[in-house]
This record gives sequence, C-alpha cells and structure tokens, in this order.
Amino acid sequence: MESFNDEKKSISDEAVVRKHSGEHEGVGPTIVDNVGDVYEVSEERRTIGVTSAIFLILNRMVGTGIFATPSSIFALSGSVGLSLFMWVAGTLIAAAGLLVYLEFGTAIPRNGGEKNYLEFVYRKPRFLATGLYTGYVLLLGWAGSNSVVFGEYILTAARVEVNRFNQRAVGIACITSAFLIHGLALKWGLRLQNFLGVLKLIILIIIIIGGFAALGGHVKLDHKPNNFSHAFEGTTGSAYGVVTALYNVIWSYIGYSNANYALAETRNPVRTLKLAGPLALGLVAVLYMLANIAYFAAVPKDEIINSGRILAASFFRNVMGESAERALCVFVALSAFGNVLSVIFSQGRIVQELGREGVLPWSSFWASNKPFNAPFTGLFEHWVVSMVIMLAPPPGDAYNLILNVISYPLAVINAFVAAGLIYLYLNRTAYDWHPPINATLPVTVFFFLSNVYLAVAPFVPPETPDQNVYKSLPYWLHCVIGLGIIAAGGVYWLVWAIILPKLGRYRLERRAEMGDDGWSRTRFVRVPKDE
Repeated sequence: MESFNDEKKSISDEAVVRKHSGEHEGVGPTIVDNVGDVYEVSEERRTIGVTSAIFLILNRMVGTGIFATPSSIFALSGSVGLSLFMWVAGTLIAAAGLLVYLEFGTAIPRNGGEKNYLEFVYRKPRFLATGLYTGYVLLLGWAGSNSVVFGEYILTAARVEVNRFNQRAVGIACITSAFLIHGLALKWGLRLQNFLGVLKLIILIIIIIGGFAALGGHVKLDHKPNNFSHAFEGTTGSAYGVVTALYNVIWSYIGYSNANYALAETRNPVRTLKLAGPLALGLVAVLYMLANIAYFAAVPKDEIINSGRILAASFFRNVMGESAERALCVFVALSAFGNVLSVIFSQGRIVQELGREGVLPWSSFWASNKPFNAPFTGLFEHWVVSMVIMLAPPPGDAYNLILNVISYPLAVINAFVAAGLIYLYLNRTAYDWHPPINATLPVTVFFFLSNVYLAVAPFVPPETPDQNVYKSLPYWLHCVIGLGIIAAGGVYWLVWAIILPKLGRYRLERRAEMGDDGWSRTRFVRVPKDE
C-alpha cells in the first residue's frame, strides 16, 4: 500500500520539474501532474505567449460588463458613492482570487483550471469533485450572456427596435461565428482576440477622456449632472441590493483566471502566468474605475437608471452627439464578440480535458483535436448549451437571469477552491506544497469569506419589491438553478463512479498514457474487480 506522502507527491515549481526530467524527442517540457504522473505536451501545441495570455484574460474580463452593468449597480446601491465603493470591493475580491489562482496555476500548469485544483485537494469521496465540476462545466453557457448583449448593441446601432427574436437571432450569429473561428482556425482566432482586446482598451480610453471633458462641463446637456455632490445621498443599505450589485461588479471581473484553462498550451506557463495575470487585472481595474467616474460625470442619475444595458451609448450621446452614440454601439458589440471568443476558447478546452480523461461518455469524441488541430467538439458542446440558455429564458429578465445563473455557481466553486488552498497551507508538509507563488493565508481567507457571503446572501429576500433584480421571476431563482446545476454533476458522479461500477463489477482507476496527439493524459479506466 502506498504511503501518505507517496500518494501526495509534490507538484510544485515547474521549473524544478523541467530541470530534473529533461526533454523527450518530439515532445515538449515534462511536467508532473497533480497525482505525480508525468505530463508531456508537444512543443507545436504551445502557441500561447505572454501577449496572448494577457488578452485571453483581458478579453474575458472586458466584455460588456463595464458598458452594461454600471446602471444596475447604481440602481441597486442607490448612490454614486456606494456604487463606486462596490467597484473597489469587487476589485479587491478579484485581486485576491487572482493570487489564489496564480498559486494553483503555477503549481499545476495544465489545461482545466480549477478542475485540477479541486481534484488535487478533495479526494474523498473518490472522484466526487470531478463529477460535481463536470455538471458545472457542461451545463453553464458562459458565452450566451454577451452574445445576447452583442445583439442588443448591433440592433441599437442599426436603429432597429430590439425585441426578443431579433436580439437572439443576432446573438446566435455571434456565438456561432466565434465557435467556427476557434474550431477551424485556432491561430487566427487568437490573433482576432488580441486585435479586439486592443480595440477594447481604445474604447475605454476614449470614454475616460470624454469623462474628463464632462467634468470640465463639456456635455451636450442643458445642465451639468453634478453627480458627485452629496455622493452618498440615496444610499439604500439593503443587503439584497448590495450583494446583487456586488455580483454585477464581479461579473465584470470574471476572467482573471482565464489563462489557467490553457496552461498546457502556454509557452513557459509559470513565467507567463506570473506576468499576464497581474498586468491584465491591474490595467482593467484602473480603466474600470475611471470609466465609472466618466459615466457619472456625463450622465444624470435618472438617465443612468433608465439606460439599462446601453449606459455607454447614453454617455457618448451626451458627450459627443448621436453619431458618436451609434459608433460606440458598434464598438461595444465588438467588445462583446471578443469576450465570446475568449469564453468559448477556454470552456471548449475544459470540455476537451474531461473527454481526454474519460470522464464523459464517448470520451474519444470530446477529446479529439481533429480535423483542424483544435478542440472542435469541446467548443461545439459549449455552443449548444449557450444556445439553449440564450433561447430558453422569458423576455425581459433573460439577461439578468443568465448573468446571475452563471455568476452564482462560480461563487460556490471559488469558495471550495479557496478552502482547498487553506487546507493545503495547514497541511503543507504532507502535500509538499511549495509553489512558485504564495497567495498567503490572509488573502486566501478573505477570498474564501467573500465567496461564502456571495453564496449565502442572495437567499436574503429584498426589503421592497422594486429591489428584486427580476421583473417577473422569484429573486432566488438563479441560486436554485445554480445549485441544481452543481447537484446534477453529483447525480452524474453517483451513476458514473458508484452505480455503474457496482453493476459492471469493475472499479475506476486513473492511469497515465501518451496520446497520438502529442499529449500525455491521466485517464479514468475500468479495471475488473478480480484484477
């Protein structure tokens, strides 16, 4: 029987692993995975450098959140001061989360992100963490929300009245084109992501410059808004309003861990992640705060509340006129498209990793890189789920429901990731846990408590009906759906890892093997019980 320390081999600094393991002909650097198996990737698969990693993160974070959510954040918080404070709080939570994911990512530089981290820490019941995470990955259509907003902004720019059908029709075209670009032309997809990332930075800089002009009184309004006078006037203080506003801020920061999902395809992943993560998050945090100040400088409070998801368009109309408003709508739509490209890129790789390990039925189908050397089938799965999520919700509440259904399970997952890292700190010697980056215990505890709060607070009912983020749906619906999605993964685990092995008289084991695609993998195999 293996000893405790043998079972939990070190997976620390990849640079040390490389130094002692050497190179294999035709194969890239050797990595030790989270159970001590040798993990190899062909060099031709490592296509992501520092620049692409930065834009993977930046494109995931800067979608439409900064253009679409400030109005709802202001409405929920009730005042300019509390609204800006919500952005500061969200930035601190995102920074703590980045450090946690940097520590795990530099310790386990593989594709799959938090799937690997949860499996490494939560080993009993066997494979339960894998099953729960499988439901979370397969049933959430992350790319759906910004595809919907892409449709709204394109139609607004075209001066076409937005309705449920044309908005979703354009959104379908958006996500389908993103799926085909990444599935058929991987390198061109990365180049397009980088280009759209630069475009997003330009848009935000223009908004910030316009905000400074508005502060100087250069607005096309009869009266300057003066929103910064009595900044905390109107503060609601509602627990429901605060947590929902914070959710919207965090939604705008989702993506700081995006490079973690493709570390096996990253050149020198430890160094790249150390550089790309802090640079991307730091730049986005500064731009977000300045953009919010710009909105409040140029748009009156009542117009902010009534602008919905086209606040940025109202800003451009007030500062530069109606022609600038139409141009801005096109630019924001392109920003949303860049986010969809980034989301489907990472989610497709998680689905592929589940296929490569044999977790999914017909795993070879999901694991394949054929015929275009890209995870076409993994991308396809996320495209299908995103389509369903885009088309299923009723009109009116669709966007908010999609946003919150995606955000809520992420808080639960992040709480378990942070709790796992706390456990590793308390058992550092047993796990030989000495990664290149140390998030520190206080930061990890802060991230854990923040996500516990985000997971529990939404069940507190709103104090008044007008605080409900939905017009016709129960305030708790997204929480129940989110927990149901995770629970569905538990049901899958019960069937896949418990019931079927008993009926088939076999046990599941994980074994390392080298695939014909130049990647080694840790694969679940069925072993007869009499062996």
